[in-house]
Amino acid sequence: METKKKSELIIVMKAKELCGYIMTVTQKSPKQFRFTFVTRLQNLALDVIERIYRANEEHLVTGATRRIEFQRHALTDLKLLAYIAELAMTQGCLLPKQFEEIAKLATDCQHLLGAWINSDKKRMTQPHRGGEPAPW
Repeated sequence: METKKKSELIIVMKAKELCGYIMTVTQKSPKQFRFTFVTRLQNLALDVIERIYRANEEHLVTGATRRIEFQRHALTDLKLLAYIAELAMTQGCLLPKQFEEIAKLATDCQHLLGAWINSDKKRMTQPHRGGEPAPW
């Protein structure tokens, strides 16, 4: 159980790091991109954090479907964020080094989120104490 708590904490910390970095670098982006790339990147970064928090609040037994839904949406948002960051770089909204850092942080979050999803799937299919299948 302790490992699970640490994994969730790490994904939250990484997502916050990604969001903070995006907020910082997009403040310096050219104004012409404020309502296109900047808004999209900032909103997606905030959505990722929100979905992770919401997934974490869902109980694995009673809210497994919603939990997985939030996790998968966060994963999709991370993929979109990485694509938009790449496009923003090619259009001159982000510097190549800024894009690289966003891509690295987004990839880290994707891996951590994937591990969390896999861990939940294993927990849902493992028998609990007593040898009987888990109630979920």
